Amino acid sequence: MPYQSTNPATGEVLKTFKELTEPQLENALKTAAACFESWRSTSFTQRAAVAAAAADLLRQRVDEFARPMTLEMGKRIEEARGEVAISADIIDYYAQNAERFLAPQELQPKSGQAVIESTPLGVLFGVQPWNFPYYQLARFAAPNLMAGNVVMVKHASCVPQCALAFEQLWREAGAPVGAYTNLFVSHDQVNEVIDDPRIQGVALTGGMDAARGVAARAGQNVKKSTMELGGNDAFIVLDDADPDKAVKWAVWAKMNNMGQCCVAAKRFIVVGELYDHFLARFQASLAAFTPGDPMDPATTLAPLSTESALVTLLSQVERAVAKGATVALGGKRIDGPGSYMQPTILTDITPSNPAYREEFFGPVALFFRVKNEDEAVALANDSDFGLGGSVFTEDVARGQRVASRLDTGMVFINHPTWTAADLPFGGIRNSGYGRELSSAGIHEFVNKKLVRVSSLDAAP
Repeated sequence: MPYQSTNPATGEVLKTFKELTEPQLENALKTAAACFESWRSTSFTQRAAVAAAAADLLRQRVDEFARPMTLEMGKRIEEARGEVAISADIIDYYAQNAERFLAPQELQPKSGQAVIESTPLGVLFGVQPWNFPYYQLARFAAPNLMAGNVVMVKHASCVPQCALAFEQLWREAGAPVGAYTNLFVSHDQVNEVIDDPRIQGVALTGGMDAARGVAARAGQNVKKSTMELGGNDAFIVLDDADPDKAVKWAVWAKMNNMGQCCVAAKRFIVVGELYDHFLARFQASLAAFTPGDPMDPATTLAPLSTESALVTLLSQVERAVAKGATVALGGKRIDGPGSYMQPTILTDITPSNPAYREEFFGPVALFFRVKNEDEAVALANDSDFGLGGSVFTEDVARGQRVASRLDTGMVFINHPTWTAADLPFGGIRNSGYGRELSSAGIHEFVNKKLVRVSSLDAAP
C-alpha cells in the first residue's frame, strides 16, 4: 500500500510519497547504527536537553502539528491538539525521570558486591499505527531515546505527513542524524529491517494480523519484541452506579477519536434495572452527534480514518445483524462525501454471533444486559482480548474487588480506560505483551546487566 495522504472528510488525495529504495534503506540503517555508538555514550543530561526541546517545540507549535492529523486521518481538531499536548507530556516525563528509572540497582549477595546496570540495546525498530499519529510515536521514541537507544519507525501508510513531521521534530530539537529515523518501507522491506543484525529489538502497535507477522519474524531472529494490540474493553455499570454520570463517561469512552482507539469502550455491560434507562440516555446522546468538517471545532462527528476502515466496520455490522443482533441506532454510512458512519448501537448479541468476539474499531457500541455482578465479570472475561476495562459503582471498594477479578492489563474505576505518561499501558492474550509508558516502558529495551565483585581470595 503506497504512503499516501487522503483526507477522509472529502476523499481528496493530498500527497503521495515513494517507498525507500534498497540503497536508501541501507544508508538509513548504517546511519542509525553509527549514531547509536555515539548516542549511547551521551549523558542523561544531554539526552534530556534534546527531549525537553522536542516537548517545547510541540507546545509552541500545537496547530502546526495538529493540522496534519486532522487532514490525514480525520481526527477532530480539538482532539488533535490534545494529542500534541499529551505527546509533549510523555517526552517531558522521560526527560525528567529516565536517569532515576535506570539508576543502577544495588543487590545484597551473601558475599562481595553486586549491581544491576541498565544499558541500551542498540537500534530499535517500531511499527506504528495511524489512530494516534504522534502519541504512539512519543511513547515508543521518548523512553528508548532517553535510555540511549536509537529508533527507526515504519508509520502507517495513511499518515505520512505526520511521520515526517515527528522525524523533523527530533532533528530540530537537536537529536543527531540517525537517532530518530522515519522509514517509508514496503512489507518486504519491513522483514528486511527485522532480519538486519543491526536491529536489536522490535515494537509494534496494531492489529493481530500485523502482529503475527512481525512477532514471528522477530522470534525467528531471536530479538526482543513488544506487541500492543487491540482490545474489546468492557464498560461495566453495576447496579449501585449513578447511571446519569456513568452515561456521560460512556459516551466519551465510545466516541473519543470516533471509537478508533484500542482502549475505547466497546462492550457496555449493564447490571439489572439500570439497563433500560442507561441505554435510552446513551442512545439519545449518540443520536445528537452530527457530521461536519473535523477542522471545525464545533464538529462532533468526524469521519473514520479511511474508506477501507468504514467498509470494514459496515461489514461487521451487517454480519452481526445477519446472526441475530438488533440495531438500536444507526448502522449505516452517512450520505455525502467522506468516510462518515452513523453512531451505532447493537443489542441482542449472543455468544454465537461473530460480533460477540470481534473488536469494532469505530463508533459502534455493543450492549449487554446482565443480572448481577458475577454475570458482569464472567461476560467481561469471556473475550479473546485483555487490554483494559472499567467499572462504575458508588462503592469504590466494591469496584476494586471487581477490578481484581477482571483478566486485563488495565482496569479503571469510575473512569473509562485511558492513558497518561506515568501509568503503564499494555494487555494480555490477544491484546499483546509488554508495557509502554511509566517506569515499565523504559525497561523493555535495555540490558539488565549484572556486575558482580568478588574477592580474589574466595574459594573456587
